[in-house]
Amino acid sequence: MTAFSATVPTGTVQGHVAPGFEAVADTFVANFAERGEVGASLSVRVRGEPVVDLWGGSADPQAGRAWQEDTVCTVFSCTKAATAFCAHLLAERGALDRDAPAADLWPELAANGKDGLTLRMMLDHTAGLPALREKLKPDCLLDWDYMCEKLAAEAPFWEPGTRSSYHAVTFGYLVGEMVRRASGRSLGAYFAEEIAGPLGIDYWIGLPEAMEPRVAPILLYRPGKDEPRTPFMVEATKRGSVANLFVFNHGDWMAGGVNTRAGRAAEIGAAGGITNGRGLAGLFAAMTDEAAARPLGFSPETLAGFGQCSAASHADATLHVPVRFGPGFMLSMDNRKRVAGGDSVILGARAFGHVGAGGSLGFADPEAGLAFGYAMNRQGPGVFLNPRGQGLVDATYRALGYRTDAAGVWLR
Repeated sequence: MTAFSATVPTGTVQGHVAPGFEAVADTFVANFAERGEVGASLSVRVRGEPVVDLWGGSADPQAGRAWQEDTVCTVFSCTKAATAFCAHLLAERGALDRDAPAADLWPELAANGKDGLTLRMMLDHTAGLPALREKLKPDCLLDWDYMCEKLAAEAPFWEPGTRSSYHAVTFGYLVGEMVRRASGRSLGAYFAEEIAGPLGIDYWIGLPEAMEPRVAPILLYRPGKDEPRTPFMVEATKRGSVANLFVFNHGDWMAGGVNTRAGRAAEIGAAGGITNGRGLAGLFAAMTDEAAARPLGFSPETLAGFGQCSAASHADATLHVPVRFGPGFMLSMDNRKRVAGGDSVILGARAFGHVGAGGSLGFADPEAGLAFGYAMNRQGPGVFLNPRGQGLVDATYRALGYRTDAAGVWLR
């Protein structure tokens, strides 16, 4: 790769780019100049080899701190993929059964008609527990046992397995508690010891205090008064709806706790992961083929299953946009012509990964041998990718010789 450097409004961009991927670097720089990027990192690997490794801008504008090569930040729902990989690894090793009643391992979960709930339903957002009805305490997301007790007692919103409803926060406690009970370790400890450690990546679910100086605080997105109201935003105003309960009944972590030491130390398996573009790409690079997955031991059959759609809906009961999910992962979703605002994440036909609130993204495309990671500190609009992240994805696929078909999926 060739050294790369550019001046942007919030500082400088540095890193390395392989021949043929210069347009990806240009798009990364353009995000700062044209789309309000403040600080970010991007990493792209093709068949295990790095082809783009960039970082730059400001990690903390208030403190005047530049984004360094090792800067990390909260990647929100990209964490769901990391949590899912923990569950899949335990299943691969025979400690979990994706299709057995979850209550076999977690007996309290059988209450109120959840005796048929399975791990697979938790993974693909059909568990029927996308939110909690009872008013939760402000620091609820920092209290693992509290959240698990509330979920075990909760009645499902509908029969588990019958409807797609994005489990924006509850996913992490449902799947994470299955990981804890099957492994005897907390979710964060299992991920660190069995996945992040063997892969040699900087990625934590529960940040060690020693890593605090490397963190870029999140600059939260606030919708403008004149911004068009998306279907999700409209539904969130309806008292008692799933979207309303999710937005207004999950404590104060998102409103400010995300930028505190306690908020980063907590093991929030749906949203609290901390890494950077290199960490996201490193995680997904291990899922592109059997050889790459050897350090973890995933079989070809398991890897192929990650990109298979197991739940889809024209109107997800939480997000109110069309969705496609695999077992713990988002798949390509092109909603540009179907929903006001066009919330989409447009990937290859076999790609799987996850978007994080505000636009971070990690994914693997086994067909292309592609692993991609993008993390930033200034959130953007929408529930999926905004133009900053999608532009980077588009530039990467074009560099690989792909084009989009009439349905918006990237093909060779």
